[in-house]
Amino acid sequence: MEQFGKVSQSPTNPQTKSEKKVFDISELYSGPMTISDGESGAVSLDEKLRKAYFWITNYAIITPFYDIEYNDGPVKQYSVGDTNQTTITFPSNQSYSSFILLPLLNLVVRRRCLFIGGPGRGKTASAILMGLLAGYNNKEVKRAIQHGQPQMTISDLLGNPIPSDMMKAESMDDIRISWRKWLGMRVKIIDEYNRIPTRTQSALLTVMGDNYAEILDHIYECPEAAWYLTANDDAGGGTYQVIEALKDRIDIVVRALHFNTRFIDELLNRIDKKIKPENMIPKDIIFTEKEIDKIYDDILQVEIPTALLRRIEFFAGQFEFFEPAGAQLEYMTKDNAKLSGIDFNLLSNLDVGKSKSQDIGLQTKNGLSVRAIMTSLIFIKSLAYFRGESAVSLEDVRNMLPFVLHDKLAQNSDSPFFEVQQNAIFRVDKVNWIRKLFDLSCAEYDRYSLDNEDPVKELSDFFKKGLEGMSKAAVEEQLLKIENQMEQYVKNKKFHGYMFDDILNLKYLHQRYSNYLRWLKWKK
Repeated sequence: MEQFGKVSQSPTNPQTKSEKKVFDISELYSGPMTISDGESGAVSLDEKLRKAYFWITNYAIITPFYDIEYNDGPVKQYSVGDTNQTTITFPSNQSYSSFILLPLLNLVVRRRCLFIGGPGRGKTASAILMGLLAGYNNKEVKRAIQHGQPQMTISDLLGNPIPSDMMKAESMDDIRISWRKWLGMRVKIIDEYNRIPTRTQSALLTVMGDNYAEILDHIYECPEAAWYLTANDDAGGGTYQVIEALKDRIDIVVRALHFNTRFIDELLNRIDKKIKPENMIPKDIIFTEKEIDKIYDDILQVEIPTALLRRIEFFAGQFEFFEPAGAQLEYMTKDNAKLSGIDFNLLSNLDVGKSKSQDIGLQTKNGLSVRAIMTSLIFIKSLAYFRGESAVSLEDVRNMLPFVLHDKLAQNSDSPFFEVQQNAIFRVDKVNWIRKLFDLSCAEYDRYSLDNEDPVKELSDFFKKGLEGMSKAAVEEQLLKIENQMEQYVKNKKFHGYMFDDILNLKYLHQRYSNYLRWLKWKK
């Protein structure tokens, strides 16, 4: 049982890196929270985060999976099965289990994580561990879990007015509220959230989305918290349909993988020795509120290189455009089609003039919201931070997007793309479908050689320098460049998703320059 008190030796991810130091005036007035490995036995916070990950995977949760893969050299691949269509990859660099890593990252970026999987697969156990890592004791965490059930009322969820006040009060202000203790916790767990009645879901939405609870005009301000919700499936199952606004607040979806039967002996060992890992968490991997705040600040300092950000932009811009949805450019969106109430497939049949099996935008019924894009960026940064990197890599983006966009991209399973035999599996496997979408987008990005030539980006970068001081001739020159670029799109004849935001951007730039030119002429 002593092994459960051990943590991995440092460094857990040996590498040579140059750390980008950001000045923080608060450091002048306080001692070092953490110092580098080897000094006084303390470790940096990213190293502490990795130690927590490896303790969970080695001792707490039996999850011998490495579905977040990294490589730093030749990759070992094996094809198995009668038709050799199943490829097994042995990654050549340190790789991770999404079931452990993603909830841990959610803890430090304080977002909303949904566990999906059948009963008994460790969803709630993993969520409890996150509460324990945040410094709460086992009893506190378990008593604070909100268990979804069909009779749950708003009072069950949030609290009750004090009865004696109700009898004596002359106004609402005289009534005190007995708030539920879980509202004040920095880790919040909602078990089987799809069994909560619709009206109570609306109250939960306010707490999740706006960080406050309300009863009888009384407000309880909740602290920033990491949320963990569980559900047995993501297809609308449960006692109640989850309201769309609540689903939209979910930031990342984690699938609970099956139990590997090669580890039954470990289960037997835990039974025989009465081992409960949640009671044996080493103090070295428990995080204070101050440490979590510092980790979040450090994550924000992780850089996304400009060239990589452009690839993310190109990918995110593939999905919203839907030509049959409007007569004017701005209204040619899937959101406009949804608001119309007309069957999506009926409208999709009107979309002609492009390869429906190759245009990745036709594989979805929606585009990406601002919230989805911002959430993607923060989790991508957190993954790079966890790996000890000061800048995001292409692999970080590729590995993280499927989990953030799992419930954000609505699959159009009737797309011709899925009719191709080797693509049919992606109707079921949404994680690798989104990864495939990103790979296809990157291939298209490379085919257009946008790293070397990106006229719209050049026009945008020039505009960002500002209009002040530009001459009439310089403005007219930019207008001509914008119009010439638009002519290039006209020659292409086919209107693909990646062009949509570019053309809208050209229209925006043209209008800004036109307005400025009109002002210059008036000024004279």
